[in-house]
Amino acid sequence: MNMPPDQAPGAYADFVRAWHTKDVFVLDFANLVEPPRAEDDAVILNATVVSRVRIPPDQVFELMKALEQQLTMWENETGKRKSV
Repeated sequence: MNMPPDQAPGAYADFVRAWHTKDVFVLDFANLVEPPRAEDDAVILNATVVSRVRIPPDQVFELMKALEQQLTMWENETGKRKSV
């Protein structure tokens, strides 16, 4: 894979929203502007999107496998496990 030098640093995101249409999955990566707050039966987020990535449905399975593999390696390397 080649990457333009200006994109190499990446963009930090502390939140991601996933949604889909019949043809594409969309991942909106965002930074929270303030802590989430509860309002009635909803959680209100004030966030700014830093990147939107659209992927075909077939690639979602590959993405999930890659994330699982990387998470397992990270857990083995750091001895940490995130609680859910």
